[in-house]
Amino acid sequence: MSEKVILHYFNARGKMESIRWLLTVAEVEFDEVYLTTRDQYLKLLDDGSLMFQQVPMVEIDGMKLVQTKAILHYIAEKYSLYGKDIKERVMINMYSEGLMDLMEMIMIHAFVSGTKAKLDDILTKAKERYLPVYEKALSGPVYLVGGKLSLADVQLLECTLMLEEKFPAILADFPNTKAFQGRMSQIPSISRFLQPGSKRKPQPDEKIKKTVMETFLTFIVIS
Repeated sequence: MSEKVILHYFNARGKMESIRWLLTVAEVEFDEVYLTTRDQYLKLLDDGSLMFQQVPMVEIDGMKLVQTKAILHYIAEKYSLYGKDIKERVMINMYSEGLMDLMEMIMIHAFVSGTKAKLDDILTKAKERYLPVYEKALSGPVYLVGGKLSLADVQLLECTLMLEEKFPAILADFPNTKAFQGRMSQIPSISRFLQPGSKRKPQPDEKIKKTVMETFLTFIVIS
């Protein structure tokens, strides 16, 4: 039996949340080691565990993986959530990276001032740049690429739920995407993940913002 996957991050969403989502959909059990102090972070640096001095870091298959995209791609490939060939993979990557761009805007928003203007900008970009792409892609197919569940689908669900936390009616003009969200939420592993008490993290609060600031002396790494 292989060792359980271990996630090293804050007790918060940030860039680790997409990794939690993907492992959940792949039905892979994982443990978490939460960063709560700067000393913990410095120890990871001293141990050589953080290649680029950043988290998230994931222990899996005897490796210590960093860089969010690399981690996601490894998990997706290992658990058959990454398409059947190179053409499907590049489509999955394009959809995925668009979603990561949008989710990063939402993550950063929690840590910056001048929030009203930035929130308006996120709303405009979501409705005019990003959501129309997924709405069109889902005009017939059940999933985004190749008729099969992939990394891109998991991230689209994650992203739409994040958007609805900020803008509850945002999917009103995107019925295909809303229907997709409903279908995805019925997958048993996802349904469990959406229930209270799961390993899904809430929106960041002032306590976690303070922890991040004190650990890194900035908020950039979590965003």
